[in-house]
Amino acid sequence: MNRPLPPPRSWSTPLLLVLLLILVIASFATLRLDLAAFFTPEAVGTTMEFLGGFAPPETATPFLMKTLNAASETLSMSALGTLLAVFAGLVMALPAAGRWGGSARAAVRAVLNVLRSIPELVWAALLLVAAGLGPFAGTLALAAHTSGVLGRLFADALENAEPQPEAALRTNGAPALAAFFYATLPQTLPQMLSYTLYRWENNIRAAAVLGVVGAGGLGQMLKYHLSLFQMQSAATVVLAMLLLVALVDAVSFALRRVLTR
Repeated sequence: MNRPLPPPRSWSTPLLLVLLLILVIASFATLRLDLAAFFTPEAVGTTMEFLGGFAPPETATPFLMKTLNAASETLSMSALGTLLAVFAGLVMALPAAGRWGGSARAAVRAVLNVLRSIPELVWAALLLVAAGLGPFAGTLALAAHTSGVLGRLFADALENAEPQPEAALRTNGAPALAAFFYATLPQTLPQMLSYTLYRWENNIRAAAVLGVVGAGGLGQMLKYHLSLFQMQSAATVVLAMLLLVALVDAVSFALRRVLTR
């Protein structure tokens, strides 16, 4: 009895790995990295002197209250920016998933590509001109970038959902909107919520940095004290950033565990 012929070998994956390896080697060859300069006695001494200026952190009660207010501002920026992005992402996910035809799918996905290809810092720098200094511009910057990310993720989730339940409801006379809400959305909702919580984790980090360009919160406070070489005050702000990010990560992780059970 003749054995079946082996499946044809695909060379696309090995070729891609070789090209990536060549790209990595070329990157190291052209960057001219001088790693030994980090370990010279002068570099080590300068680094230790710089880090020593951060100790001990500022613990005066008025400054701690000011830091707490800035942390709440950063948290509000991340939460509101993510919430706005969820609504915008849901609105754009429907046409991006091909539910309104191929032309609408291509056009909306192009918009999503533009939104997410521009980093939050660039969005903040652009929106500061229109909205002025403060957390409003930072919130809009987070919402703009995250809308592109969540819109694409939501659209992919809708496209990957099983079409049979919605088709069965439509066959039995259910309206299109009702069939979507009762058949397709329940399939993708846990995944969408998980995406949303993950992006909130990212946005709390981004919101802490956006203040560097004047968008308020802990980042703006950190830039102010570093520019005046008030290192102990800057150390307190950095610690507040770390605690805030750790808190949001823990809350988001716990919520994702509950949603994915």
